[in-house]
Parts: sequence; C-alpha cells; structure tokens
Amino acid sequence: MSKNTTPLRKPAWLKTKINTNQSYRGLKKLMRENRLNTVCEEARCPNIHECWSERKTATFMILGDTCTRGCRFCAVKTGLPNELDWGEPERVADSVAIMGLKHVVVTAVARDDLNDGGAAVFAETVRAIRRKNPGCTIEILPSDMKGDYESLHTLMDSEPDIFNHNIETVRRLTKRVRARAMYDRSLQLLQRVKEIKPNTPTKSSIMVGLGEEKEEIIQAMDDLLAHQVDIMTIGQYLQPTKKHLQVERYYHPDEFEELKKIALEKGFKHCEAGPLVRSSYHADEQVSKTSAQRRIDYMKGYESQEKKQVDFQF
Repeated sequence: MSKNTTPLRKPAWLKTKINTNQSYRGLKKLMRENRLNTVCEEARCPNIHECWSERKTATFMILGDTCTRGCRFCAVKTGLPNELDWGEPERVADSVAIMGLKHVVVTAVARDDLNDGGAAVFAETVRAIRRKNPGCTIEILPSDMKGDYESLHTLMDSEPDIFNHNIETVRRLTKRVRARAMYDRSLQLLQRVKEIKPNTPTKSSIMVGLGEEKEEIIQAMDDLLAHQVDIMTIGQYLQPTKKHLQVERYYHPDEFEELKKIALEKGFKHCEAGPLVRSSYHADEQVSKTSAQRRIDYMKGYESQEKKQVDFQF
C-alpha cells in the first residue's frame, strides 16, 4: 500500500507542451484508419506530442488493446482479449511506410490466453515491416510470454534489431507493481536472447518513484548487466489514474543525471534517464552501429536486386 495519503503535487519539470500540429493530427488519423493501437496513447505517454509531431519514433501496440494482466502502474485496459487479427502485421508495415520511419518499436499487450503469448503474430509483424521497409530498424518489446523459450525462439527468428523487455521496478517491489510477472524470469528472458542471438542488443527499463531505495536501483543495474543487457532507460513513474499506485516521490532531473552516469560507468552501452523518459523515448538514438549498418547493407542489397530486376525487364 502507498505510504502517501494524498497525491504529491507534480513538480514544474514534469510539465509538457501540447503540440497538435498537422503531423500529429495526420498520424493520429492514420492510426484510426488502419485500426491500429499505440502504446503512446493507451499508456498515456507524456512524450506523445513531441514524438508524433516530429515523427521520430512510433511505438505500435499489436495483439489488440486489452491486456490479460492488471499491473498496478499501467493504464492499458485489462480484460478478455479479442481474437487475433492476422491482417494487423501488414497494416502496421503499411503505416511505417507511409510515415517514412527509419526506426520503429513494436510492443504488445500481454496475451496469457495464447499458447505462444502472441509470438507468431509478433514475428510476422517484424517480417512484414522489413519486407515493405527494408531500411528501417526494428525494436521489439514483448511480454515475458510466461517464460516460454520456444516462443522466444519464434520471436528471435524474425531477427529484430533490438530486443527490449522491461523489468519495470526493483526486485523488492516487483510483486506489488507487476501482475503475474517475476523479476528473475524477466532477467532470464533477456539472457536467453543473448544465447539465441548473441549480437542482438538487449534493453530494459525501470520506473522510479514507487518507493525504491537508491541502492536497489543500483542493484537492478548490476542484475541487468549480469544478464548481458546493453541498454537501460530510467524514468519517473506517473500515476495514470486514481486506481493505480500513487507516486511516492518525484526525482529531480539532477538525480536522473547521476543515475545515468552510474549506469554508464558500470558498463551499459547506452542509458537514457530523465523525468519523462520512457522505454521507447529516443529509441532511434539507441540503435547500435552494428544494427544500423546491418540495415544499410540490407538496403544496398535490396536496391541492387531491384536494379537487376529492372535491367532484366528491359
């Protein structure tokens, strides 16, 4: 139970500007026309106006808009999910093409009702994006799929450029914050990715402000590094509704800078830390040189193949 009896007042550094320019409105219209969900909207991301207005990175949420879990920090609705939509992968891929994205994040609601946790649709979405957007890097952010490593193989066979799975909070608070999730199972999932695809960068995120101690945050860093995680993001937890966990305290931007410095000194290849940082924030800047070069090489091969086909026709 939260220690606070009344909600804390948000500090000035958490205020964001609303920018509903033509780019933002056009993207929102595109999502509705293609019957697509985004975690930006469903999870009430504070950066939605910045990212959508500039079309930096879009985070598509597949497998419906209803989660089978009820985590106490998350605004995504919980209930009985709809049937799988096998047309969704192509619609996502088409939208990425229309938007001209160079990097895309694909996440999903938890689908504990499915034997593979939705891995097959997830993998097909990655393949569809790659077919229609050969120069685009792809990051995936799946659930833990209840620790089913056969489903993880299905996902990794689609060869995403970054694998992201969030531990969300420190070990001590996991049971209170996350529904049906296990701290060690999440760590093991991230480790397994490296065993399957050693060169694929892995990434994880935590929220602060839920009652954790600084030493616990540092321990979480050590736990992630021990499981070969390359990238870490740290952001401020914001209570989405009165039904969710209250904020225990707001971290100052200087504290985030300190945490970022600690993370980088400990050995993370990249760390984003700040009050408004979310797992997908500036995701395009976190793509490793290896992944970016792989997409460039793929694109060159793709263009070369197209040229050969045109030459053959003439």
